[in-house]
Amino acid sequence: MNKNHYAIIMAGGVGSRFWPISRTSLPKQFIDVLGTGKTLIQNTYDRFKRIIPEQNIFILTNHKYVDLVHEQLGISHTQIIGEPVMRNTAPCIAYASHKISALDPEATVVIAPSDHLIQDTERFLEDIKLALDAAASHDMLVTLGIKPSRPDTGYGYIQIANESLAMYPEFYRVSAFKEKPDMSKAKEYVASGHYLWNAGIFIWQSKTMLQELKLHASDLHQLFLRGKEFYNTSDENNFIREYYPSCENISIDYAIMEKSRNVYVLPVDFGWSDLGTWTSVYGLSQQDEAGNVLIPNADNVILYDSSNCMVNVPGHKKVVLKNMHNYIVVEANDTLLICPINSEQEVKQVVADAAKQFGEHYI
Repeated sequence: MNKNHYAIIMAGGVGSRFWPISRTSLPKQFIDVLGTGKTLIQNTYDRFKRIIPEQNIFILTNHKYVDLVHEQLGISHTQIIGEPVMRNTAPCIAYASHKISALDPEATVVIAPSDHLIQDTERFLEDIKLALDAAASHDMLVTLGIKPSRPDTGYGYIQIANESLAMYPEFYRVSAFKEKPDMSKAKEYVASGHYLWNAGIFIWQSKTMLQELKLHASDLHQLFLRGKEFYNTSDENNFIREYYPSCENISIDYAIMEKSRNVYVLPVDFGWSDLGTWTSVYGLSQQDEAGNVLIPNADNVILYDSSNCMVNVPGHKKVVLKNMHNYIVVEANDTLLICPINSEQEVKQVVADAAKQFGEHYI
């Protein structure tokens, strides 16, 4: 393993679309959503430790989840970067970039979410290693673009140019980043062959990111530059608690990636899903002959004339469905959700209404 390779796993999100299983107190990255026996963050960590020295794997999370990360991964608290407040991805990535650059000026870093599904781990690791090698030898920002299997309105898209790297022809210059499109535009993107899904996985040298921050997000860069003498010392937390809340709430896409003219994409296909909704879990799970998905097992569920339903309830609860089609049935934390699959994007509003009706502890 290369001692200058690092991984930053982002694990600060709440995952409200997986309510009622995912709550503010226990978000989806800390849950075994697919019934595999491991939580999403455990699976992500296990993948990266195969190619990254374990002492070089850092977790970015909210301060309230620091102990939970330690409990699930068993890593040192020095490898857990806790944000005092939520400020989107640009501030936390800027913070981590300054921290790791202070630790190792020659660091090349892969940044990835903690809650994605990767079906072909071997291919994923090969692509990550290739991207790390390319980024280490070129002063550029790299992102992974998923080859789309269908038009999808749930993902942002990356438009690729015809220009590629001479030494690494697999990497193409990014022409533009596109917001989540409507279905007509998504079909147009996929048909053109020049668009990829934006997976939110990035690879670059820390010093390259610091240069980009200085150029495109100078206020953010200057804020974290003030803490240069404190990173990786006992004074780091005090500095972060004082200054982090003043960061702009902005994503890394808006702050850097869409502005930089130095972004390349590696088209990949390793069986990826961002597991953003219950429908994504349904599509990736074992279905019976009627299209039903039962998580974690079928012993406590009886189905009569029902199809294309997903049931996820505790094993000690008994469920009987009759004449139910295209429904999600989920119970957790003393809460039952029954929702048509095609209405699940409205779950965020349901959560907000439940908080008003039943109390804030329900979110």
